[in-house]
Formats: sequence, C-alpha cells, structure tokens
Amino acid sequence: MTLKVTLITGRTINQGATIENKTSSDYQEATAYCELNSKEAGSLGKPGSHVRVKTPHGDVVVKLKENNGNPDGIAFIPMGPWANAVVDPDTKGCGMPGFKGIPAEIEATGDRILLMKELIARYK
Repeated sequence: MTLKVTLITGRTINQGATIENKTSSDYQEATAYCELNSKEAGSLGKPGSHVRVKTPHGDVVVKLKENNGNPDGIAFIPMGPWANAVVDPDTKGCGMPGFKGIPAEIEATGDRILLMKELIARYK
C-alpha cells in the first residue's frame, strides 16, 4: 500500500539536543523517522518498522512513528539529513529550501535506514 500525504519538517527538542553530534546513534534516533497518526501508520506497519518516503525531490528510508496529533494526510520528519533528502532543494533565492507542504508517498519497506554518512555519500 502507498499512502499519499503532505510532508512537513521542523525542529524537535530531541533533534536540537543531539545536533552537536550528527554522526551519533542518538542523532539518528532523533531525526530518522516519520510520524503519522495511528490510523495511517497502522495501514503501513507497526511503530518502529521501516517506511520509504518519496517526494518529487528524492526518497529516504526512515522509522515509522505514531503521533495522534497529526491530522489525516500529514506526515512529519524532523529536520536533519533524512528530511533533507526529500525536501525541495530550490531555495528560490532566500537561502532556505522548502520545508513544508511537500507532496509525498509513503510505503512500507524492508530496506534499512542509511547512516548519516551513507545518506550524504548517496548525493555526492
């Protein structure tokens, strides 16, 4: 099954607390996930399973998390390298990519989550 959503990204407390050590497992745990409400997450798998998030700008494998604060059709990935893989890189002259309102498709996958260094190497 493929779930069509609107993706948003943003900062979180855990992402900010681990930002000084971006190669750590704590930073990956704080940023390499996608939140959906429990109804939509349940259509893809169990919390902790892996999903592939695809946008017109790229795709990335992250961990599935539930957050019932998310309305239907809204997915959230914390800012970081995994979100950067799927946001619009065109800064339109302002120096910041588009972090909100990105059309996305999410599907379950058995693929592993790339480490930050592996993810970055993919785009060299």
